[in-house]
Amino acid sequence: MEYIFIFIAAVFVNNIVLAQFLGICPFLGVSKSVPTALGMTGAVTFVMILATLVTFIVQKTVLDPFHIEFMQTIVFILIIAALVQMVEIILKKVSPSLYQALGVFLPLITTNCAVLGVAIMVIQKNYNLLESVVFAASTAIGFGLALTIFAGIREQLELSSIPKGMKGTPIALVTAGLLALAFMGFSGIVK
Repeated sequence: MEYIFIFIAAVFVNNIVLAQFLGICPFLGVSKSVPTALGMTGAVTFVMILATLVTFIVQKTVLDPFHIEFMQTIVFILIIAALVQMVEIILKKVSPSLYQALGVFLPLITTNCAVLGVAIMVIQKNYNLLESVVFAASTAIGFGLALTIFAGIREQLELSSIPKGMKGTPIALVTAGLLALAFMGFSGIVK
């Protein structure tokens, strides 16, 4: 039951993008088409789950026992950077078209504060390893949900008649704000 609450809270109530405002750069940058959004979701999901798993183990086996918790942020960033490099190499070989579509945003996963935020949050929330992985996967699903919905809306906006002054970034920001307000309707479901 606890895992269901973690899932619902991470996907809907405390959505990493729409409620906590982490990961805004890829949210705005990669959300111009649904296929690209789904590709980014896959890459972020893989990195987020693996980074949470590795950083949790490093925290519990190295940082805590040696009382060097103050190194947490820099160690976590290095781990995430290494994992992103691995994903980039794999994507370049497996799916060159997706690699090209993601462009500069793929290396930016390294500095995506959502990935680092999740790795730090699982330590702060004192989750065990399984709860940490469930939280990371759920957060990644929430990120993907927000990104894909936003990409679908932006694709439809391209077909709509929009005043010249609102085209591009202005209408995207208004849409993102309305989407965030819609997700606020889930607040209070779980803690």
